[in-house]
Amino acid sequence: MSDQLAAFGQLNEADFVSLFSRIYEHSAWVAEALWRHKSEYPSDYFDQIEKIKEAMIEIVEQSTEEQKLLLLRAHPDLAGKAALAGELTQESTSEQSGAGLDQCSEEELAYFLQLNDTYRAKFGFPFIMAVKGATKEQILAGFIERTPNDWQTEFDRAMSEVHKIAGFRLADL
Repeated sequence: MSDQLAAFGQLNEADFVSLFSRIYEHSAWVAEALWRHKSEYPSDYFDQIEKIKEAMIEIVEQSTEEQKLLLLRAHPDLAGKAALAGELTQESTSEQSGAGLDQCSEEELAYFLQLNDTYRAKFGFPFIMAVKGATKEQILAGFIERTPNDWQTEFDRAMSEVHKIAGFRLADL
């Protein structure tokens, strides 16, 4: 895997941004910023997936609250309308189907849609959970546990979940 990682550092800008723009959902600005700052890192920095992850997290965390909100809002609802319409990214499709969200009964789907709408109405962004390895039941429990939270607590939790998702996606490279 190290040879493959070493190759990441050798990519041209277009290929680099294309590859890493898949890490944070519909947020190519993170990969673009990573490319712009690439020269600030040691030449072997991109040989380590943990270092790439740290750099991407730092870019996101140094961004404005508005950018972070846009990042959160770029994520699809879990078992939501985009999934039903087949409009998810390849990564989101894989993550949601791995959690069984593509196999919901009509009743489960209606419940997910209701939970998504309630959550989004309260917080202004979708419910975000790193669902890799989770079950439908765990995801539903997450909705129920987290929806009563205050805005700041949930914003912080959603950002944490976004970083977990990014970590999974980086590991999958």
